[in-house]
Amino acid sequence: MTDATHLRPDSLVVAAGRPPRVPGAPVNPPVVLSSTYVGVDTPGPDDLLYARYDTETWRPLEDAIGALEGSQRRALAFASGMAAISATLAVVPQGGTLVLPRHSYNVTLVAARAHAEQRGLRLVEVDIADTDAVLAALADAGQTPVLWLESPTNPMLEIADIPALVAAAHERGGLVVADNTFATPLAQRPLALGADVVVHSVTKYLAGHSDVVLGAVVADDERLWTTIKTQRDVHGGIPGPWESWLALRGLRTLALRVQRSQASALELARRLEGHEHVLEVRHPGLPSHPQHERARDQMSGFGSILTLRPHGGAAAAAAVAANVRLWVPGTSLGGVESLIERRRRLPAEPATVPEDLLRLSVGIEDVEDLAADLLAALEAAARATA
Repeated sequence: MTDATHLRPDSLVVAAGRPPRVPGAPVNPPVVLSSTYVGVDTPGPDDLLYARYDTETWRPLEDAIGALEGSQRRALAFASGMAAISATLAVVPQGGTLVLPRHSYNVTLVAARAHAEQRGLRLVEVDIADTDAVLAALADAGQTPVLWLESPTNPMLEIADIPALVAAAHERGGLVVADNTFATPLAQRPLALGADVVVHSVTKYLAGHSDVVLGAVVADDERLWTTIKTQRDVHGGIPGPWESWLALRGLRTLALRVQRSQASALELARRLEGHEHVLEVRHPGLPSHPQHERARDQMSGFGSILTLRPHGGAAAAAAVAANVRLWVPGTSLGGVESLIERRRRLPAEPATVPEDLLRLSVGIEDVEDLAADLLAALEAAARATA
């Protein structure tokens, strides 16, 4: 592994997770296809034993993601983002309190509610952008609460005051978990803001090509890291070697992809704001965003997601998604292609998400083509719903 701890993130995505630099060595780590490893004596902590516990094909990806998040430990790779989230939810103590955003990834909410029912947890859903409301929820949470953060939230793009909320949770002996999928480590490092655990859907920006399903967890604390690894070991939510290798290959271009998509997202948001067919556009980079200054203070980029509400309600939103030609109507985000989706088409989406809200994940296409396609679809939707 390259000693890349001194590098900036744009260089880390290229340098981290490489094989040792010796004459004749490959530049890229190999894919090793083996379910088991030769062993006679009691295995040591770094010895490979069986592929449900650890493999040499995961480690380069885990090293790279851990380094990107500024951790002293490698990340833990999982079979999916939800496998990573489910394993992390296990850190909430039996009968404890979990405080999380009312606008979170919808399957996170489903999983949290299932954990609450099965393990006697107290679940408190809050407006994560309302700092006073979150502080009140933590004050009423008893000892050792777990605060789950999304910032920006999915899909409402609310921004939490991460340092203030972390401080309040830690005062009560609690833990803070941050889902950093939307921001990526290039725009936000939750561990540096005080969070204890970071989770990722690697499927999205880190892998970046809509061709693998993977997750990751990053934790500096040895006890937390070991607890979450034990969840992976026992429940078996492990990634495959090919997927891990593909994700690492995708990670190499993360800086370029994010730079392009963030710039395009902000440009599109500026053009859409105030457009005759647009009721509302939201992006953390717009001064009109309710938490714009908060995002500016704690993020190094505003992300590549924006939301759009056209005039004409849910029918108009569905018509926009149906009339685009370059944008791809579909779920997920963070790939090289631009995606558009009316979120309330999904049954599990919170009822507080407007029926007409479109979530746009901006890819790396030319921004002029993206704008022309979207504006044409807005025009067609306006005619169809007039």
